[in-house]
Amino acid sequence: MNNVLIINGHQYYKGIAEGNLTKDVIKEIDKFCTAKGCLVKHSSVESYEINDELEKFKWADLIVFQYPVYWMGLPWIAKKYVDDIFSSGVGEVTYRNDRRSLTDISKKYGSGGLMGGKKYMLSLTYNCPLSEFSSKDGFFDGLSLEESNCAVHKVFQFCGATKTETFSIHDVYKGDLKIDDEFARLNNILKRNIS
Repeated sequence: MNNVLIINGHQYYKGIAEGNLTKDVIKEIDKFCTAKGCLVKHSSVESYEINDELEKFKWADLIVFQYPVYWMGLPWIAKKYVDDIFSSGVGEVTYRNDRRSLTDISKKYGSGGLMGGKKYMLSLTYNCPLSEFSSKDGFFDGLSLEESNCAVHKVFQFCGATKTETFSIHDVYKGDLKIDDEFARLNNILKRNIS
């Protein structure tokens, strides 16, 4: 895996979410990938040209999507990016069609992706504690971290990309974040995801 595209999915909110943690996580991912001999390109959901992004998607072996989880999902500008890029890539980059067939029932919905051979990784920042996931008494009603991010995973699955291990930082507003410990975890996940 040589070509890594890192997408900054942050949406700026003054005084609430200014993007510093996202930038730090992206720098750490870039540093790790560069040290492993990977070529790295960057994208930002706040400023992009669709054709440039499609070229980056063609080029990438691994797509790392780093974003803060706002109101249990993608920031709206990151969702717009997904809609713009994945929809514009139809027929050439992201997917051919949904692959259903009236005459061949073996052709299943969501199997017409063009991103086979590519991998993706979600890198997330949350205010909620990790303990809220996979707990029947937790806020997410027993859903795991992966299940809670199903919509983004399904976008990549629909296009044929292979999921790698997700990284997440929690309790980002609590005030006791140990960033070195978080980056050590991140680097261990990157070791497993980049071979």
